[in-house]
Amino acid sequence: MSTSARRTYELDRAHVFHSWSAQALLDPMVVERAEGSYFWDGDGNRYLDFSSQLVNTNIGHQHPAVVAAIQEQAAKLCTIAPSYANDARSEAARLIAERTPAGLEKVFFTNGGADAIEHAVRMARLHTGRPKVLSQYRSYHGGTQTAVNLTGDPRRWPSDNGTAGVVHFFGPFLYRSEFGATTEEEESRLALRHLERVVEMEGPSTIAAIVLETVPGTAGIMPPPPGFLAGVRELCNRHGILYIADEVMAGFGRTGAWFAIDHYGVTPDLITFAKGVNSGYVPLGGVVIADHVADTFATRPYPGGLTYSGHPLATAAAVATINAMRDEGIVENAARIGADVLGPGLREIAERHPSVGDVRGLGVFWALELVRDRETREPLAPYGASSPEMNDVLAECKRGGLVVFANFNRIHVVPPCTVSETEAKAGLAVLDEALTLADRHTV
Repeated sequence: MSTSARRTYELDRAHVFHSWSAQALLDPMVVERAEGSYFWDGDGNRYLDFSSQLVNTNIGHQHPAVVAAIQEQAAKLCTIAPSYANDARSEAARLIAERTPAGLEKVFFTNGGADAIEHAVRMARLHTGRPKVLSQYRSYHGGTQTAVNLTGDPRRWPSDNGTAGVVHFFGPFLYRSEFGATTEEEESRLALRHLERVVEMEGPSTIAAIVLETVPGTAGIMPPPPGFLAGVRELCNRHGILYIADEVMAGFGRTGAWFAIDHYGVTPDLITFAKGVNSGYVPLGGVVIADHVADTFATRPYPGGLTYSGHPLATAAAVATINAMRDEGIVENAARIGADVLGPGLREIAERHPSVGDVRGLGVFWALELVRDRETREPLAPYGASSPEMNDVLAECKRGGLVVFANFNRIHVVPPCTVSETEAKAGLAVLDEALTLADRHTV
């Protein structure tokens, strides 16, 4: 490790408090630079980034057009209060609204995905005058108080005091169906029946919104079966409930479309976004608001805001990102890589490895479900935890120069939307080899 990298590491261990971690057990990698689909550690080792960091560097690392836009904006106007108008914020809002369904024209900017969820829920409660919000188990919506209570995975448990007005339900997930379904159509129908019963038992007149990740991300990359989201939209319409689409991870090219909802032909009342809107180069998130919800606050003040809402550096990065995605065909590249390389390649890997129980995804948004037994579907790591076997696979990937995103018993294959066919195939080859370690623990 270089002298500068060693100092970085020592200062980190002395002073930085890391999220979601037991501090004394951490041994963080020092990253000194990055470019495109790769980053380099303090020893000069290069890694192919199949995690897109936290599934957010959709245009890859250090895209020159976005770096230049941030530099240009910094030279002109580094910051300004959100009560003023500025060109970067206005143009970013226009470009985002241009890509959402008709009727969603207003954009409220936040600093990231969690506070986007916070404000979307606040808007829904104020618009409807109702207290409750429904969300799925196997979901993640953020780390702030409302967002973490909406979350349907174990990260919620330490912060859940049962008073957040949140009700969870089981969403569709055929591989581990809660309904005994055997086909996608049956899973969709039974999941909708379950949700309708939850709505009935909770009281439709008490429910402000249903919040759904269009394609649940950290919870397992589970594209919804045909008809499910349309059924949710119909249920919401019937009872005056708002439909909030969480596109924080799935949006801006990740699924091979500008927004994941584009695959399903539904129009939500509110859309939350972050991550890929500017690949995390400067923190940014937001809520796209349907006209009928925005009208609630036409003459009534909206009771919420942030000092850095629509920050000029962040929105300038968003403008450059969206324009680069359009001009360079980055969304189309994500769709092609998913259809031609990642999807077929991961299915071939599954055929060779008994440890792979399921493959699912679209675009550059894929998951491998690792199991000890394909018949019983016993996971290679328990729900809510990891295992030595999973850690061995991840370490072997790292030794091969590949960094993947992992959660419980799953490996998520989520490279940048800009990943080349050569890079995608190289990453799959490393993963293919690493999975031989998982195979040793199968029956």
